[in-house]
Amino acid sequence: MQLIIKDLNKTYSNGVQALKDISLTINQGMFGLLGPNGAGKSSLMRTISTLQEADSGSIMLGDINVLTQKEEVRKTLGYLPQEFGVYPKIDAVTLLNHLAVLKGITDKKERKAVVEALLHKTNLWAAREKNLGGYSGGMKQRFGIAQALLANPKLIIVDEPTAGLDPAERNRFLNLLSELGENTIVILSTHIVEDVKELCTDMAIINKGQVLYKGSPLDAIAEVEGKVWKKRITKAELEEYRKNFNIISERLIAGRPEISVLSDQSPDASFERVAADLEDVYFTHIFGSQQTAVNS
Repeated sequence: MQLIIKDLNKTYSNGVQALKDISLTINQGMFGLLGPNGAGKSSLMRTISTLQEADSGSIMLGDINVLTQKEEVRKTLGYLPQEFGVYPKIDAVTLLNHLAVLKGITDKKERKAVVEALLHKTNLWAAREKNLGGYSGGMKQRFGIAQALLANPKLIIVDEPTAGLDPAERNRFLNLLSELGENTIVILSTHIVEDVKELCTDMAIINKGQVLYKGSPLDAIAEVEGKVWKKRITKAELEEYRKNFNIISERLIAGRPEISVLSDQSPDASFERVAADLEDVYFTHIFGSQQTAVNS
């Protein structure tokens, strides 16, 4: 099964165009959607998950027209939004049972088996009778995946799922997502480059409502390999380097800026060429789109 998005557009009532001619083909497996906050990722996720209307364009999930057959989509969709709320005074078993009924699993014996299997799968069985208000951030996210997996969805959407998780919880959550991607279309929408690098075989970079790149992370890294150069400079030099070099990222290390420059040749003898990674790809495309906007 494929999810095929063609020429999708969405402009909000305040005049902000959140989606601009978005076209993507997403296959079974883990698909990473990368972009900064406000890039349009959540708008795209909400449109795919039938929570808002598009102005124009089309979305097909196999034979299902996502924009017109919303009930059919919801039967086969698992969705974990960026802001996932739980009832704090209800335990996991009770709430999952309630949500399973809403998903159409009305047979009591079947529902019990499904809920127990999901609690085991998400490693929440030991905490199944604990009120959700006492769950850690990672446990709440794993519960969110459990509810998203009710009714065996063919498409799972997770929006910024690892934001705020500690390293151990993040690893557990990413391992769970990786397992799900073996048999399902899983869209991981995030601004965290490492999440996509570790999990996804295919990805897109989106900014200001537009797709800037579509392909595999490995191919993306290969495009900039040998072209990334780094140098430590002083804060006083930073503005001059910004004027003269194609800086794709800068960070403070021990109080001093370290800049990364994209160039086919060594900018000068003081720069060191370094191995490219997905973060360099990300900043190259985001920076490039911003420069194009400034110069147009």
